[in-house]
Amino acid sequence: MPEPSLFHRLFDRMFPRTPDFFALLSEQCIQVGHTASLLVSFMETDDPEIGQQIRRDEHEADTIKVRNIHILNEAFSTPIDREDIYRSVTDLDEVVNYCKSTVNEMSALGVTPDPFLLEMACHLRDGVAALVNGYSRLATSPAAAADDADIARKAERKVEKTYRRALAQLFQGEDYISMFKRREIYRHMSNAADRMAHCANTLHDIVVKMA
Repeated sequence: MPEPSLFHRLFDRMFPRTPDFFALLSEQCIQVGHTASLLVSFMETDDPEIGQQIRRDEHEADTIKVRNIHILNEAFSTPIDREDIYRSVTDLDEVVNYCKSTVNEMSALGVTPDPFLLEMACHLRDGVAALVNGYSRLATSPAAAADDADIARKAERKVEKTYRRALAQLFQGEDYISMFKRREIYRHMSNAADRMAHCANTLHDIVVKMA
């Protein structure tokens, strides 16, 4: 392959190519979707090996986050607002972090899955799946991506409704230690859904700015 001409080398140095942030965000979102699906499987089975897979996923997610932030910091220009890209990268990573912390604290506190945790995990998985769709078609079908953002926000509200039902049932009886242990796990699931909603809001903001 012939070496680029001096003009092309100077041009590329002065005007670097814009990284494909749509593809980078889509890839990161797919990774989050994988973790969210694993969390559902964990809540269905209480399988320690699936918990280990979630922990490995968190390390992979960190690698992707660091890479995306580095590319963002080095980019000469971006196709969408830099702050929106940064918020997307960090909030997507936080969803994975909360999935891992949920599994870790369940192990540390001796809390086993229950129907409420499974229901919340399913809603979280469905909301993240909507984000995967939204970010994957953001560059080509932004209007459809806005619809996906709405689906993700509705999934977050479903998690919150389940969370409130879980608390109402939890605080009955006199085993207060078990109550507070399980409440901590419920809060992790609620926080994961909250971060998912932040991602949906950012996705919607991007769509509005692209219009």
